[in-house]
Amino acid sequence: MSATALVRMKRTVLASLCTATALSLTACGPLGAAAAGTGASADSGPYAELSGPEVLNKAVKVTKAATSLRLGVTMTTADGPVQAHLAVDTKGDCAGTISFGTAATTELIKTGDTVYLRFDEAMLRKEGEGRPKEETDAVLKTLLGKWVKDDADSGDAKDLVEFCDLDTYLGGFEANDNIARKGGESAVNGTPTLVLTESYRDEKYTVHVAAKGTPYLLKLQVAGGAEPMSMTFSEFDKPVAAKKPAAKDIADVG
Repeated sequence: MSATALVRMKRTVLASLCTATALSLTACGPLGAAAAGTGASADSGPYAELSGPEVLNKAVKVTKAATSLRLGVTMTTADGPVQAHLAVDTKGDCAGTISFGTAATTELIKTGDTVYLRFDEAMLRKEGEGRPKEETDAVLKTLLGKWVKDDADSGDAKDLVEFCDLDTYLGGFEANDNIARKGGESAVNGTPTLVLTESYRDEKYTVHVAAKGTPYLLKLQVAGGAEPMSMTFSEFDKPVAAKKPAAKDIADVG
């Protein structure tokens, strides 16, 4: 079973992450090169004693120190809207779903050196485009509702494993921002946040930092540009429920 569309989406997301993390990554653009101290402000809100850059840098450090988290990605690509919801840890284990448009969803589990994929009907038909109807029907009969097992370092699975690498999502963040500006207070899934903003060319970056408890990064939005994107982070340091499916639920694909 080919996962060409999924691999293409993965590459699009990972390429976009470089742009999205330009908030603190000088390699992606000149944002980090502004004069030090820009964005500082006196206020009575969350982290009143810290400037915008100081808050963001603190949030980057504690978020990168997490051993696991749940990631949500919503983005617009040339191929249409894409969503991903994955729990990922530093061991490389992960579990979640990746969807194209309103349908075409793939479930993904990686535990140890093994990957399990389960495709919904829309995804199986998408993969079968251009093939004889009989072949598509045979694939649906064999794989619908079943998991496909593969080695993490083989074929398409090797590309998909990058979705399960926590460093893929957090590695680009560096605590060297010096232009973030405070933009008021908000909330993400009920957690109070301090909003930080930056702009670069035709793109606007908005970051939500938890205003209570550990100052984790909770949300990153990229508005404007060719591929608008939103990422959420939650469930820090919680075990990832990546378990091998029952044998009866794994397809025999020969």
